[in-house]
Amino acid sequence: MHKIWLIIQREYLVRVRKKSFIIMTLLGPILLASIMVVPIWLASVSDTTNTIEVLDESGLFVNAFKDTNETKYIPVSGSLETHKTAFLQTNYTALLYIPKLNLDKPEGIRLYSKTNLGISKQLQLENILKKEIETLKFKQSGIDREVLEKMKTNVSINTTNLTDNGEQNNNAMVTTAAGYVGAFLIYMFIFIYGVQIMRGVIEEKTNRIVEVIISSVKPFQLMAGKIIGIAAVGLTQFLLWIILSAAVTTVVSSRFEVDRFSDARISETLKESKDPAKAKEMNNIVSALDSLNVPLLLGCFVFYFLGGYLLYGALFGAVGSAVDNETDTQQFMLPITIPLVLSFIVAQTVIIKNPDGPVAFWMSMIPFTSPIAMMLRLPFGVPYWQILLSMFFLILGFVFTTWIAARIYRVGILLYGKKPTYKELSKWLFY
Repeated sequence: MHKIWLIIQREYLVRVRKKSFIIMTLLGPILLASIMVVPIWLASVSDTTNTIEVLDESGLFVNAFKDTNETKYIPVSGSLETHKTAFLQTNYTALLYIPKLNLDKPEGIRLYSKTNLGISKQLQLENILKKEIETLKFKQSGIDREVLEKMKTNVSINTTNLTDNGEQNNNAMVTTAAGYVGAFLIYMFIFIYGVQIMRGVIEEKTNRIVEVIISSVKPFQLMAGKIIGIAAVGLTQFLLWIILSAAVTTVVSSRFEVDRFSDARISETLKESKDPAKAKEMNNIVSALDSLNVPLLLGCFVFYFLGGYLLYGALFGAVGSAVDNETDTQQFMLPITIPLVLSFIVAQTVIIKNPDGPVAFWMSMIPFTSPIAMMLRLPFGVPYWQILLSMFFLILGFVFTTWIAARIYRVGILLYGKKPTYKELSKWLFY
């Protein structure tokens, strides 16, 4: 055990001292803060009032254009050519020209500007004109638009889970997103750090360093120390991302007064919303977020995070010991990666649609797919006995893959200049 601990220390310290580790650890929180702050900052920088002249020869849109915080409309009269010439001498944003129109075929409307306004402003003006033309058509047909708008109905079904502890609000979008985030992080972690194990083994084997190392330790001890050491590196980086992200977002939020996600701000937004359906949907999302069992999700995430990595890390290490260079690993990587990729494919077609179905259940029990499948199912609610059974099978799977990897490792680590086949690997298991 002492020798394994020494190997863990070596693998851990060598990697955390690398510049790449430090840079990636710092870039994660900075990127997160940028994603949160940059759009808000850009919105505040570009928060200027646009002034648009409206030359309406049809006389149909006198009351259609209302000033907003972003746009001010100035009605003008006269000839188009005169206003086009005068427009160049002003600081106005654009000149909107509306000729006499046939409401059944409104053509000839033009928007003049000194620079490209962007698609959003053009769509905004088109929507104003479209709505006003529709209102005029309703009047011609003797239809009251307000009555028609009142006839439109938005139907929203609130989902509530009945449990022994009472009722809990649910939202499919929130639960799906929560499951995907956890599953994706585990997926990326397994691949990134699993490949690091494989490359580390290949490097030591190529440099013949391993010949010196295994004179003092057993191959199994070397492999176990390497896997656990790199797992500690990944866990350290993940924890640092959480701590630094929280610190950076707190500082940035106070600096830029980002309060849009605070409870008070959400409540204020809901009250100010003019669309009852959107306000209700937002309220459902907030309630669903509050009802998530965060401690359970975090605890299971850490377990499947480490369990999935240890299971696959042993296999990555075995592949690294069986070859002499990274190019030769391709033939052995496919069987390892198929279960992970399959988990995501099935997740999009089966697990999300029916998280309690037989396919979702068995995939969350099989050790090779359970880290992804169970994380996708957890936000929807999974019985505790299924969670415990899945964890038990994952532990058994880790023990099994470690045994297989150790048998391959002890033979392959000292084998040079030969490209093994699957048949030879199977023989190594019983040497």
